[in-house]
Amino acid sequence: MDYFDDQHKEPEKPKRTNWLLPAILGGIIGAGIVLLVAYGLDRESLSPNNQTQSQQGEPQLASDGAQNGNLQNVSVDVQSGITDIVDQTAPAVVGVVNLQQGDALFSQEESAAGSGSGVIYKKEGDKAYVVTNHHVVEGATEVDVILHNGVEVSAKLLGSDIFTDLAVLEMDASRVESVIEIGTSSSVKTGEPVIAIGDPLGFSGSVTQGIISGVNRTVPQDLNGDGRADWQADVMQTDAAINPGNSGGALINMAGQLIGINSMKIAESSVEGIGFAIPVDSAVPVMEQLERNGQMERPYLGVEAYSLNEIPASERTGHLGLPDDIENGVYIWGIEPLSPAEEAGLQELDVITELDGKPIEDMTSLRKHLYEDKKIGDKMQVTYYRDGEENQATVTLIEQQ
Repeated sequence: MDYFDDQHKEPEKPKRTNWLLPAILGGIIGAGIVLLVAYGLDRESLSPNNQTQSQQGEPQLASDGAQNGNLQNVSVDVQSGITDIVDQTAPAVVGVVNLQQGDALFSQEESAAGSGSGVIYKKEGDKAYVVTNHHVVEGATEVDVILHNGVEVSAKLLGSDIFTDLAVLEMDASRVESVIEIGTSSSVKTGEPVIAIGDPLGFSGSVTQGIISGVNRTVPQDLNGDGRADWQADVMQTDAAINPGNSGGALINMAGQLIGINSMKIAESSVEGIGFAIPVDSAVPVMEQLERNGQMERPYLGVEAYSLNEIPASERTGHLGLPDDIENGVYIWGIEPLSPAEEAGLQELDVITELDGKPIEDMTSLRKHLYEDKKIGDKMQVTYYRDGEENQATVTLIEQQ
């Protein structure tokens, strides 16, 4: 029996390595590490710096239940000094529509021939008064005013002046919400911040901001379209954007006061950021006269004259008999009967070189002296040449009838 047992006993199996326990422990440790890393990343994602980066990247979507309690809605207050000024002044800036009669052969209806801006500067009784530019309402048979809230009201053109490029309108005051506060332009400084409000290209109540680029600028103007300057406009320069339709709008300081009437812009592709406004100090007397009289009351000399520098030198010395050194002045082409010029003894082809001792270079400087330095009833000393000889005369200026 013993032999049988020894011969038939099964071979002994090799011992199995016990790997199960290490595997379980490794899994537990690995899971712990993953949880720790995930926890650290989650804390990092909640840091302020990482929130900023997340906001700048892809939008993050989350359900209401997944929102973290630390996240809050942010409210930004955009109210500023500029918005306060605009809120205060914008209702006093209006659109102005120039209506003109259509072709009599085809239509009797009026249509818009152009548009610009205006500023409500006074409210008196049941009437309100708007200042705008002369060129905005030039040739108009009717004028409409578009208020800040979009309401369109008919207005009456009280008066207009080509030299100052100003006009005054009268309208019903019942719908007027606000009147602009008039400031002063005499204390304006270069670099001072300003705001321009108007209706450029029909965009009502458009606001631009800039600075005063220069004061006491002189800009030549061709009033009759002959390619020659007829007047020198005294204006303020600003880099606040002024585009077609801004004409007649308001230039406002940081106190919310009107300091200028936007008038024109240099329209050249090579020029940018150069706009001009009529100083309010020079505009107010014109506005008052146009409101009161319908026109400007200016001294009248009574001559038809032309700039001397427009004719050849040979004509100056030959036909007019001037000395060779006389190159500037104005020559008289015609004299009105019973005018101050005729009463003082001036004649055709006399050449005026000085007024009150101030050199007169051309017709522009003659008008500037006459319209800005003199008043109706004033006496004016005229220095002139006749047949090569210098003479003087004194004229008493009167109002043109």
